Amino acid sequence: MDNYDAIIIGAGHNGLTCAAYLLKAGYSVLLLEKRSIPGGAATTEAILPETAPGFNFNRCAIDHEFIHLGPVVEELELEKYGLEYLFCDPVVFCPHPDGTYFLGRKSIEATGEEIARFNRRDGEKYVEFMHFWQRLINAIVPVFNAPPKSIVDIAGNYDLKKIQDLLSILGGPNKTLDLVRTVFSSPEDILNEWFDSEFVKAPLARLASELGAPPSQKNLSIGAMMMAMRHGPGMARPRGGTGSLTEALVKLAREHGGTILTDRGVKKILIDDGKAIGVQTDNGEEYRAKYGVISNIDARRVFLQLVDPSDTDAADPELRERVERRIVNTNDSILKMDLALSEPLRFDRYQHREEYTIGSVLIADSIKQVEIGHSEPQVGRIPLEDPTLYVVQPTTLDPSMAPEGKHTLWIEFFAPYEVENAGGTGLYGTGWTEELKAKVADRIIDKIAEYAPNVKNAIIDRYIESPADLKERLGAYKGNHYHIDMTLEQMIFFRPLPELANYKTPIEGLYLTGAGTHPGGSISGMPGRNCARTFLHDRQPIYQPLVSTLQNLQSGAKNLLNR
Repeated sequence: MDNYDAIIIGAGHNGLTCAAYLLKAGYSVLLLEKRSIPGGAATTEAILPETAPGFNFNRCAIDHEFIHLGPVVEELELEKYGLEYLFCDPVVFCPHPDGTYFLGRKSIEATGEEIARFNRRDGEKYVEFMHFWQRLINAIVPVFNAPPKSIVDIAGNYDLKKIQDLLSILGGPNKTLDLVRTVFSSPEDILNEWFDSEFVKAPLARLASELGAPPSQKNLSIGAMMMAMRHGPGMARPRGGTGSLTEALVKLAREHGGTILTDRGVKKILIDDGKAIGVQTDNGEEYRAKYGVISNIDARRVFLQLVDPSDTDAADPELRERVERRIVNTNDSILKMDLALSEPLRFDRYQHREEYTIGSVLIADSIKQVEIGHSEPQVGRIPLEDPTLYVVQPTTLDPSMAPEGKHTLWIEFFAPYEVENAGGTGLYGTGWTEELKAKVADRIIDKIAEYAPNVKNAIIDRYIESPADLKERLGAYKGNHYHIDMTLEQMIFFRPLPELANYKTPIEGLYLTGAGTHPGGSISGMPGRNCARTFLHDRQPIYQPLVSTLQNLQSGAKNLLNR
């Protein structure tokens, strides 16, 4: 039986990030991954080796913004392990049916000028709108980069500029109340407040809905930051695909003595006298942890599948019921499709330029279309009449991912996990059959062809994953790649539940990380880093926050001297 200081369940990018910090602090770490390769939702794979050799596809995550709001890349020196980020500019192209289009460049002002070509007022308001969200992001980033209940850690993340931005958005009492009102609003509310043109509002609503809720969802106006982050810190992709981030983290872990075992699904977390002491894998192997077990999978699977009910009840008699009934996962998920193309998309109706496909291509004709696209899946319907899509042709920016002259296409479509009136059929009884997947894929391609007609003749082959397929591959409950919904009542110190929000659980030595913990899903590494800080703080209670505070004070002093 092998022994380690810490065992991490799941070698997704947050699990690997957490391991990296622990290893660099001198702890021995074992990562156990149920798939044959590490990475979780952050992999790049050759999924069509026979029909499309030489094509590499991002299986889930593709556009990276959140990771540049934190220090993970710099602190772990991931460039030394081969990670190279390619920043997009433009960051968004959204063709509109009336012949106008939204072209979002990295520069806020340049984007405003693009909008002003069609609507001068909206172009001017866009600049004002985005500068507000930039200040708000800068003011709340310190909360993202710390355990949510750790006031000392959060305070230590503020420097002079972040404090200035915080004060600028708070202002006097009325301005503060208006900010609260904005937070309580929906993306649709604030977009209608600021803009007149649908060609501007629709793509911003589509990006806001990436948090997993329709534009009408109250208390989720924060979704506007999804576009604001593309202006700063910017949107980027690792050269070679998202899997290059995983590869860099794997190299770092192994260089520091970490052990990564694949094809090792965890069957049970071992508890002795109220403390997590190890795990048992699907094949019966047991591994022991001296200080703790860290789960990179969601709390629902941890407490309803991996921990013996008697052990959970001994720690907190109410926890199992709260995990099962209090954590919210709607029926809204995604269908993911990858295409191998013989030529790039062409948007000839919009005076095609190659730069249109550098960033994300959004098919978002109206806020109503996005609303239907997100609302219908919640009741089991597939919104096929007028699909809204998130499309990326990564090979425009990074030709290394396909044979010369050829391209890949990454497509995301909102879809229900359980299909209405189809229960008991398809994978996991969700209704998702191969025939249904093909029907949906055909309609998606028809929709793309309305804007880029050459797509149909360019397809070499395609690969389709329904929400049920995502559950099969990732283990995610209801195919939710965020683990749990990203609505306000399940964020910060509510994620996944108040008693679990600081990465610790009522069971001694059992920790949580991953998308289901603060600050949530997407590629950021923040849950992994924050969990590692919590783990290390339990070993060295004073040292960790003190070092963080001193580092930030030093950084603030340097900034003042350079002003």
